[in-house]
Amino acid sequence: MKNASAALVTALALMPAAALADAIIGSWNIKHLGWNNDKAMAEVAHVAQHVDFLAVQELMDPAALAELEQAVEAESGESWSSMASDALGRSTYRESYGFLWRNSEVEYDRGAVVFLDSQDIFAREPYSAQFTVMDSGQQFVAATVHVTYGDGISDRLPEIEALADYWGWLEEVYPGTPRLLMGDFNLSPDHPGWAALRKLGATPTITEGATTLGTTNGVWSNLYDNIWHSERLNITDSGIIQFPDLLPGDHVAARDAVSDHAPIWLALGDAGMELMAFDGSAYEAANDAVYCIDLNEASAEQLAELPGVGPARAEQVIDMRPWDSVDELTRVSGLGDVSVRKIEDSGLVCL
Repeated sequence: MKNASAALVTALALMPAAALADAIIGSWNIKHLGWNNDKAMAEVAHVAQHVDFLAVQELMDPAALAELEQAVEAESGESWSSMASDALGRSTYRESYGFLWRNSEVEYDRGAVVFLDSQDIFAREPYSAQFTVMDSGQQFVAATVHVTYGDGISDRLPEIEALADYWGWLEEVYPGTPRLLMGDFNLSPDHPGWAALRKLGATPTITEGATTLGTTNGVWSNLYDNIWHSERLNITDSGIIQFPDLLPGDHVAARDAVSDHAPIWLALGDAGMELMAFDGSAYEAANDAVYCIDLNEASAEQLAELPGVGPARAEQVIDMRPWDSVDELTRVSGLGDVSVRKIEDSGLVCL
């Protein structure tokens, strides 16, 4: 584990520990979560557990959100829940959205829904649901979107401008409940394209700094990620989690193995942020006890971790579902009695 910079140490000393009142709400584009891209899930989980509620963009497979939920439980030692949208997109490239929350701090209320985009403006329609902060009883609407990147800003502006209509739609669907519009907007909050949303009283939480990781160590680029909020929330603090400072390795390694975007957050009421360095021990200890690969639920990437399975046989396992016992894996081409015994003995598989 690398040493933190003097600036980070000073910042950590000044930050209050997470309080038991209210909650920390976050948003994170976790680059291609669910693709077979050697994602360092333990490190992702360590960063994610700094908040009590997280909106996730670039979710490529909802099974990966379930895996992250399990990893966050192992890292934090607490119970978490999650939900994901269907895959959204106009072509073969499709993404889902996800919500992940700490059960002791936040609970789901109602109304998980994908926006009905009658004008077909959004490449990936926003996703929303209503939640309650357990300690204070504060309700909030969490809405998340990943604005198309396109070939330039002109390709992004139609979606940005349509967010004003979406903001009004949220008020109709969840009347009287404060709204949080979270996501990767691919546009700085000071751009004139936000004028229509600002006129409706929406305000960006993050106005300084940068949230995308450059390809050079220590270089941060654009302020693309944000949380736009309505006025009826007691927001007491906010910030950007520059997570490479918390992880082993350097900025470039974190960009490749975790994400090219940093999480952003806001605090409601008395909640505070305490940044914690990662060494992996808490995750590994808990993971040994609780982690298993479910033959009927796991993704192809997870199944490929089983001894002797690999990517091709993982697809066969998925195609041949449901499974009633591990012994039935001998039906998979290339898996004999000896191979199945090794899978059983690994302790990784479950039903």
